[in-house]
Amino acid sequence: MRTMRLRTKVMFAILAALLVMSPVVPASANVPYESYNYNYWEEPVPAPAAYLPDQVWSGRSLGVGDFKTPSDLVVSQEQYVYVLDSGNNRIVIVDDQGRSAGVISSFMLEGKQEHFNNPQGMFITGDGEIYIADTDNHRVVVLSKEGELHAIIQNPESDLLAADFVFNPTKLAVDNADRVYIVARGVYEGLMQFDNEGRFIGYIGTINVNPSAADYMWKMISTKEQRAKMALFVPTEFSNLDIDAKGFLYATNIDVESKEPIKRLSPSGHDVLKRYGYFDVKGDINYFRMAGMGTEAGPSKIIDVKVRDGDMFSMIDSLRGRVFTYDGEGNLLYIFGGKGNQAGTFKSVTAIDEWRDRLILLDRTNGQITLFRTTEFGRKVNEAVKLHAAGDEDEAVAVWQEVLKLNSNYDIAYIGIGKAMLLEKNNKAAMKYFKLGMDRDYYSVAFKRHRKDLMQQSFSTVLTVLALLAAGTLALKIVRKRRQGGLSS
Repeated sequence: MRTMRLRTKVMFAILAALLVMSPVVPASANVPYESYNYNYWEEPVPAPAAYLPDQVWSGRSLGVGDFKTPSDLVVSQEQYVYVLDSGNNRIVIVDDQGRSAGVISSFMLEGKQEHFNNPQGMFITGDGEIYIADTDNHRVVVLSKEGELHAIIQNPESDLLAADFVFNPTKLAVDNADRVYIVARGVYEGLMQFDNEGRFIGYIGTINVNPSAADYMWKMISTKEQRAKMALFVPTEFSNLDIDAKGFLYATNIDVESKEPIKRLSPSGHDVLKRYGYFDVKGDINYFRMAGMGTEAGPSKIIDVKVRDGDMFSMIDSLRGRVFTYDGEGNLLYIFGGKGNQAGTFKSVTAIDEWRDRLILLDRTNGQITLFRTTEFGRKVNEAVKLHAAGDEDEAVAVWQEVLKLNSNYDIAYIGIGKAMLLEKNNKAAMKYFKLGMDRDYYSVAFKRHRKDLMQQSFSTVLTVLALLAAGTLALKIVRKRRQGGLSS
């Protein structure tokens, strides 16, 4: 009896140890959120899920203790995941197999050990340098992948800055020339830009606020005291940013009144994001109807963006915990996620990145990381978009046709096939597919080209007929003259 009790205790101890040591907690195979998209009339319609929750990581399952209000995560080129555990003032590193690979909680500066203080943002360069927005220490810390100090950006000086300016960096990105772009708390002029020596060189991409005619009218008729109490029409702050391989910045802001919650900024600071889809690139469109379905009311609050291959980008809505993915022309490809306590839903989603073949999202409140894998539908859509971006239209058409087998109401697939037909100058077929995809603009282009083709074909036919008629008339005249000449003789 005593031996059996001992064996039972040993078995329970082994089981408990395995649960603690396991770096991965499998998620439910069920879809814990409504999968939908918007049609041409801006109505939410059911759609196949593009991504499903696959795994959930926590600080405890990774063996590093609970995360405390983590604020950011970044995936390096080596596919290591860096988690900015803000409440614990540390960086947790996860290797390419999903196992804990170390913790950075301090670094040496002039012989003294330095610690982070409420860091809020992070960026990993191609050569592995780690840029940390050490927010409450009023600086940006640059470390090697081993955690050794390379540089510090702090105390920016410029005539553009107020005398009492306090530098509180929150998010950042670095381009191939080592220029640093920073979102700073309380800065409304745009992204702060620093050169490769850490010198402040100006702002880029100011968010303009356009007051309505009613706002102007109220200001005109209000008293001085009333105008003083009114909200100032000042630009809002950026909330986050990412950078693509061409050096274009994707910057988000959470101003719910903004018609452009995301911008693609060129090196000169101009917004060059393409918005050729049915509706604006801003997350949920018909949020009044969505509120009637039991979700939170109001426009989406876009707080982070991930630039992906094929000119795609995914952005997260903190209001409803959803991910919206667009192609390079601004077409909404798919939506997934939601608010809740199940795996695949979030309490306060705060960051997104791509790890291996999955999307990886961070929940600040739960202190958990959820990994999402593609379904067959999502995989085919991604493949077709990438092929189109690469110019492989024939292969893209074949994949779009497979997408339509999975969702015959997927307008983007019809439009994709239509564009390929247009490039092949098969304008009549292009018209058919653009009509199915409800794309009036491209349908008009295909229609005009088809009409031109018909006119050219008809014109050549008419010329041939006219030439034959002319030749026949001439021949008839010659015959008549000969007959008349014979009669006179």
